[in-house]
Amino acid sequence: MSDLYTEVIVKRKTPPGELALKVLLILATVLAVFSFFTLGIIGLVILVAVGVADYFLLPSFDVEYEYLYVNGELDVDKIMSKQKRKRVYSGDVRELEIMAPSNSHALDHYRNNKELKRYDFSSLMPDHKTYTMILKGDKGLEWVTFEPNDVILKDMKRTSPREVNID
Repeated sequence: MSDLYTEVIVKRKTPPGELALKVLLILATVLAVFSFFTLGIIGLVILVAVGVADYFLLPSFDVEYEYLYVNGELDVDKIMSKQKRKRVYSGDVRELEIMAPSNSHALDHYRNNKELKRYDFSSLMPDHKTYTMILKGDKGLEWVTFEPNDVILKDMKRTSPREVNID
């Protein structure tokens, strides 16, 4: 039997709040450069502080999610600025309670549950079709929103036909 292996990369749209913060950081950098020329050593301290903030914060605004699906296990990596990679989620289809399109009425029972741990690994684009999985995690139920491709959907349906609603 061969292993099913597929990966999907989804680029996240930058939310308006993060976009505003990015603009403010760039503006602060420009002002820090001017302060360096006018304030001397104090301007240098300001410039270094803003530079450090830029170094750590600006890469986090350019985010992609990589879904790696291998034999019923879904791993999600967060890729920042196409340079840093971090594993942010791992789940197993065998722990699936339900999976359906994110706007499906099949998920109504779970929508107002405040105890669910929520993860959103979608592109945040309104025209993209997202799916939501409810899984049993280590610390209770987890709500996971993502954008799988057809290969992942078909294998999840094959693996857990009662729990997966792809219509």
